[in-house]
Amino acid sequence: MLSECIILAGGLGTRLKSVVNDVPKVLADINGKPFLHYIIEKLSTQKVAHLILSVGYKHEMIEAFCKQQHPNLKISYALEEEPLGTGGGIALALQQAQSENILIINGDTFFHINYDQLWQLHKTHQSSFSVALKPMKNFDRYGSVIIDEKNRIKGFKEKQYQAEGTINAGVYLLNKKDFQKLSFPQKFSFEKDFMEMYFKDFGMYGFSFDNYFIDIGIPEDYYKAQQDFKTIFSQ
Repeated sequence: MLSECIILAGGLGTRLKSVVNDVPKVLADINGKPFLHYIIEKLSTQKVAHLILSVGYKHEMIEAFCKQQHPNLKISYALEEEPLGTGGGIALALQQAQSENILIINGDTFFHINYDQLWQLHKTHQSSFSVALKPMKNFDRYGSVIIDEKNRIKGFKEKQYQAEGTINAGVYLLNKKDFQKLSFPQKFSFEKDFMEMYFKDFGMYGFSFDNYFIDIGIPEDYYKAQQDFKTIFSQ
């Protein structure tokens, strides 16, 4: 059972500045509620008991929101005094995690999957690192992840137009002990310096879910989320 989750919530939201310029990206307003609210609500329904937020930019606003709106949740904060990259942020947050396997999600994406299904696949394959993949067609905004017939990650394609492929949807399961055996600088990219450097040796797997996915990193998708979430969270 998954009990802990790291949420990467330190992003500056540079590409979103034209529409969201006064709050951290995870607090971007979606139909009257911060984007982070929807992430936490989903995690709560799947009984994740401890949230570790990797924060930096305007972290006080994030902490105030969580204290006010989610006072009964166990929430810890891993504060980056300076930007450490996705990898550095995760490594810092892992210091507060107690579980052997940790769920990690990007705070500016929403992938409407059952985290327990990913956990079961992670266990079955005895994976040290698993990533949830989203099949896409006719895209150029994302790179893609290549897997073999056994779901093992075999490589990555850079951002370019692709007629079809599977993208990294920003939802991971990581074995803490295995990851901490590796050596990284304080500041590093989780995608470039870990995933792309170690996929041949680390035991990385990718599992595809054709579920709803949104990345609010650009204004077009930020506005799209406003409409989509009316249906997804109507109940």
